[in-house]
Amino acid sequence: MSGTGADLDLRRLAREALPPSGGVSFWIHVTPRAARERVGGLHGGALRLAVREPPVEGAANDACARALARALGVGRAAVGLDPCAKGRRKRVRVAGDPAALEERLRALAGLAGTGPVG
Repeated sequence: MSGTGADLDLRRLAREALPPSGGVSFWIHVTPRAARERVGGLHGGALRLAVREPPVEGAANDACARALARALGVGRAAVGLDPCAKGRRKRVRVAGDPAALEERLRALAGLAGTGPVG
């Protein structure tokens, strides 16, 4: 049944599901081939992220996941990027304590004490 509409819906649902342990989901705006790695600020409602790697064969996506893991204080395995995302704007899911992750995201985005993230 590969390639059917039902098959595509199952893949979409799997990408949208948060890990059973909880976590947060949010958008990032990526700048590949940056002079230096940086996580912070906002761009169009998404967390701004700059990585040194080029957007070739998933190198920039891998760098994004590593940078987010460091910035959020979680393991690399806790960070998941939508594998179908090809542009600069990507949906990210991070497993962990939602309250702690949202607090850290607000600090990174420069939004101390505002409403929910994502």
